[in-house]
Amino acid sequence: MKKKIIIALLIVAVFSLSAVVRIKDIAKFRGARDNQLFGIGIVVGLNGTGDGGTLNSPLLANMFKNFGIPISEEDIKSNNTALVMVVADIPPFYKEGMRLDVIVASLGSAKSLENGVLLQTPLYGADGNIYAVAQGPVSVGGAEVKSSVNLQSRFKVTGYIPNGALIEKEIPANIVSDNSVTILLQNPDITTSARVATAINEKFSVKLAKAVDPASVRVQIPDAFSDDIITFLSIIEELEVIPDQAAKVVINERTGTVIFGGDIKISDFTLSYGNFVVSIKNGEIDGQEATISNLISALKALGATPQDIIGIIEELHKAGAIYAEIKVM
Repeated sequence: MKKKIIIALLIVAVFSLSAVVRIKDIAKFRGARDNQLFGIGIVVGLNGTGDGGTLNSPLLANMFKNFGIPISEEDIKSNNTALVMVVADIPPFYKEGMRLDVIVASLGSAKSLENGVLLQTPLYGADGNIYAVAQGPVSVGGAEVKSSVNLQSRFKVTGYIPNGALIEKEIPANIVSDNSVTILLQNPDITTSARVATAINEKFSVKLAKAVDPASVRVQIPDAFSDDIITFLSIIEELEVIPDQAAKVVINERTGTVIFGGDIKISDFTLSYGNFVVSIKNGEIDGQEATISNLISALKALGATPQDIIGIIEELHKAGAIYAEIKVM
């Protein structure tokens, strides 16, 4: 016998409360961006788990030559060394002498980089210049456990060196152009862009900011801050806004997870799905309106499995009954 759920839609004015956040948490200033660095180096000190061939022999031979030790490539066939790619991100405004975290990954046939040490490796930017030098002991992380699903097993051909790179050259960053700065939203949105501009203009009681497009807000620097731009930017960063967000439901079919934000509305419908007949009409469900949240609660109360709930949500979306974007992972 099929179970029947009658869900009625109560028509009321509902205002969804979103989180109030700082501009600093949802945007960055144009020009203040990370840059990627890379290099190729040698990890030594491996306990027989290195490349074991001639792949890294030319590099090692050149290193020995630089130290005044003549040795041929043919004489170097060590299982204790590995050729690796070294990568790092350098944040904006980082100066000479500051340090970066480094990731290393095997390029050859090494079985493990565990307990190895990266030899001094220059790190290049996209322009071909050296901006940092990396060196240090490699940590492969993870855990040697099989009993817990919460711990990630070791993946030993990639590694991590905390503070493993020393910056040798600063990458110039300029965030001021034509006496203005541009704020770039991490998640472009027309409404959020307009709210950011409004918050800035209200703070300074003058129209300094203009929303150029969903991703950017241009702000003029007032004369009072012409010689103290950092203070002006810090004031902007601390201003609070309510970012707007389109209704979205994220479904992970593999884990049976449904993630949604806000009170996502559902229109009238009748759906027959397996042992369930789901029907939304003018009325109520437990004194509440028809939303994704209330629908899921009702289905769970009647014993629906995560797969049942996901299947019903997907069918409702296909029928146009859910007023939200559905993303299936």
